[in-house]
Amino acid sequence: MRKYSMLACLLSAAFLVLPANAQTTSPYRFAGVDVPAPLPVQNVQDVYWGKSVDDPYRFLEQVKDPAVVTWMRGQSDASDAILKRLPGRQTLLNTLKEKDLVAGTVVSSIQRTAGNRWFYLKRLQGQSQAKLVWRDGVGGEENLLVDPEVLTKEKGKPYAIQSFHPSPDGKLMAYGMHASGSEIGSMFVIDVATGQEVIRPIDRVRFAGASWRENSSGLFFSRLRPGYENMKSTERFADTGRYYLDLKKPNPDHLIFNASMYPQLKLPSFATGGISELPGSDLAAMVIYFGVDRRLAMYVAKMDDVLAGKAQWREVFKQSDDVREVDAGHGFVYLRSALNAPRFKVLRLKVPELNLSQAEILLPESEGVLRSISISKDALFVTRREGVNTSLLKITAGGNVGANGSAPVQKVSLPLEGNVAVIANPDHSELVVAISSWTQALRRYVVSANSAQFVRLNLAPPVEPVQKVEIVSREVMVPSHDGVRVPVSIIMRADAVLNGQNPTILYGYGAYGTTEEPGRSAGVITWVERGGIYAFAHVRGGGSLGSQWHEAGHKTTKYNTWKDGIAAAEWLISNGYTRASKLGIYGGSAGGIFVGRAITERPDLFAVAVPSVPVLDMVRSEQRANGVANIPEYGTVKVEAEFHALLRNSSYHSVKDGMRYPATMLMHGVNDSRVDVWQSLKFASRLADAQKGAQPVLLRLDYDAGHGAGSGSEQAMQRTADLQAFMLWQMGEPEFQPGVR
Repeated sequence: MRKYSMLACLLSAAFLVLPANAQTTSPYRFAGVDVPAPLPVQNVQDVYWGKSVDDPYRFLEQVKDPAVVTWMRGQSDASDAILKRLPGRQTLLNTLKEKDLVAGTVVSSIQRTAGNRWFYLKRLQGQSQAKLVWRDGVGGEENLLVDPEVLTKEKGKPYAIQSFHPSPDGKLMAYGMHASGSEIGSMFVIDVATGQEVIRPIDRVRFAGASWRENSSGLFFSRLRPGYENMKSTERFADTGRYYLDLKKPNPDHLIFNASMYPQLKLPSFATGGISELPGSDLAAMVIYFGVDRRLAMYVAKMDDVLAGKAQWREVFKQSDDVREVDAGHGFVYLRSALNAPRFKVLRLKVPELNLSQAEILLPESEGVLRSISISKDALFVTRREGVNTSLLKITAGGNVGANGSAPVQKVSLPLEGNVAVIANPDHSELVVAISSWTQALRRYVVSANSAQFVRLNLAPPVEPVQKVEIVSREVMVPSHDGVRVPVSIIMRADAVLNGQNPTILYGYGAYGTTEEPGRSAGVITWVERGGIYAFAHVRGGGSLGSQWHEAGHKTTKYNTWKDGIAAAEWLISNGYTRASKLGIYGGSAGGIFVGRAITERPDLFAVAVPSVPVLDMVRSEQRANGVANIPEYGTVKVEAEFHALLRNSSYHSVKDGMRYPATMLMHGVNDSRVDVWQSLKFASRLADAQKGAQPVLLRLDYDAGHGAGSGSEQAMQRTADLQAFMLWQMGEPEFQPGVR
C-alpha cells in the first residue's frame, strides 16, 4: 500500500507562494548569458511501500504560482538568448526553410466520401498552417473550405485544424479547431457548399473522434465533462463522454455514454467509448479504449436504445482477448488480434451474430508483423512489416476460409520498396497507397483493386526533393545488456568515414507498441548532409517486432527501453560511427524516459541530451491530467512491484549530486495537456542544482505550443534548428561556438 508522511500531505495540498526573485545562488552563466538558478528547494517526502522518496521541486507542479511563472519566463528568455548566440543556428534554419520552399505543396490527411468527394489538408510553400480543401473526384476543381489563418489574424494567436470528419454524402463537415497547440478546443459543423455553420461551435472537445450516421443525419463525438477545467488534475479527463448530435434537432449536450453511466460494464474512469453505426445492421458498435492500452473491448446494442440512453450492451470481446484493431464491412467485423500471436493475426466475425468463439482466421500469424487492416469495397487490405520494408496483402471480401484454416491471400506488387500506408473506403474499390523510406520522399498512388495498377496521385504538383549528397540507410542489430538484439536504423552520407568523429544523434521512443516507421525528414536530411549521422533505436517498449517487443519494455520491464538505448550508444561508439564527445541523445514524450534514464545511468556516453515534452518524474506521473490513462503503460504506485519499477525508471529521482551530466536542453510546449510542463521544470531544476552550473541545463519553452500537434511549420523549423544547434555547440563544432562567426 502507499503511505504518505504528514508533511507530504500538508505541502502537496498547499498553494506555494514564493518571492518572485527567490534564488539560492547567483545565476549560472553560459555563452555569455545569465541563466536563472533553480528556485529554492522545498522538499516533500513521501513514503511508498516503506520507502521514503524525496521530491525537492514538488512546488513547480503549481505552474500558475507567480514565482514559478516568473522563473519559467526567465529560463525561457535565457535559453532563447543563448540559442540566438550560436552562429551556425541561422544557417541551419535557412537550410530548413530552403528545403521547405523547394519541397512544394504538402498534402496530408486524405479522406474520400461515398460520393467521391475528396477532402484533405493542404499547406502551400511558405505557409505555416495547413488549410482544409475539397474537390469532387480526384480531377475536380479544388475548393477552400477552412483556413485557420483567418482565426489566427482575428484572435492574435495561432490556430490549427486538429481533425476533420466529412459526412458520408460529403455535404457536411465536422472539424476541430484548436489554439496555441492545445489539444482541447471546439468542434465546428459546417455546410460544405456554403461554408456556413450548421450549429454553434461545441466546446470541451479533446479528440472528437466523430463518426457519422450512414445517412448523414447526425454524428457521434467525444467531449470532456462540464467543469473539467476546475477539477483536480487526476480527474480532469475522467468520464469523457460520447455524445450524439442529431442535426434535425441539434442538442450538443445529448450524452449517450460514459464509463459511469453503465456501472455493470465495470470500466475504469479513464475508459472512453467510440460509438458508431455498425454497417448493414440496426446495431451500434462501441469500441472501448482503455487509455493508452492498445488492447480494446467491444460491445453492441440496438441503436435506438443507445440513443435513448437505455442500451443493453452485449459483449463481443473483452480486453483480455487482446484485440488491437477493429474494422467493419462486407457483413463482417474484422479484428487484428495479438492473442497467442505476438506478430498478430486477422480474424473475421459475422454480423449480427458477432460470436468470438466462432471467429474465422483470415490471416494467421507469420514471420512479419501485421501492422494494419483497411477495408475497401471489394477486399480487406493488410500491411505487414518485413524487416524495414512493408508488404501489402489483399484478401478478397467474402472469401471462404480454406482447409488450411485461412483465406486466400494475394501479395500486391508495389512500385517501390519502403514503408507502406493505406487509405481505403468501403464504398470504393480503389485505394490510396503511400510509400516512403528513410531517404525517399513520400509518394502516393491510386490503386485499382482489379488491375492492381499504381497511378501517381498528385493532389498538388509533384516535386522531388533536391538532395545535395548521396544519403544511405543501414539496418543493424545491436546486442543489448541481456543479449537481446535490438534493431537500429542508421541514416548517413554514403561517403561517411567511420573514424569516430561524426556528430551523431541517437533517437528513441519505446512505448505503447509504437514504431518509428521509415520516412524522409527534412530535419534528418539537414543533419546528415552537413556530415552528421542519425540513428533510430527501435528499443523494447515499441512495436517493431510485435506485441512481445512492447511487453518487454513496459511497467516492470520498462528498464529495457533505456538499457537498449545505452547499448545502441555503446555500439555506435565501438563501431567507429562516433565517440562520446560527439554523441547526442534525443527523444520526446514517453521517449523522455529513454533519454533521461540513459544520461543519468551512463552520463559518460553522451555529450548532449534533448528531451522534448518528456515524462521524467515517473513517481508522480499518474498525478498529471493524462497520467491515470497512462497507468496501463507505466504502472501505478499503488502496486508495490510497479512502484519500484516507476522509481527505477524515474529520471528525476536518478539524478545524483556532484555528478557531471551531459549538457541538456528540455523543450516543452507550455500548453501541453498530455505531459504537463512541470515534468520538464522539475527535472531541469534537479539536474542544474546537482551540477551547480558545471553544465548547461536549458528550458526551451514555447508559449504557443502544446504536445506538438497544431504547431505550424515555422514553429517546427525553429524547434529543429534550436535542437541541432544546441547539440552541435556541445559537440564542439567550431561554427556553433558563441562568438565565432
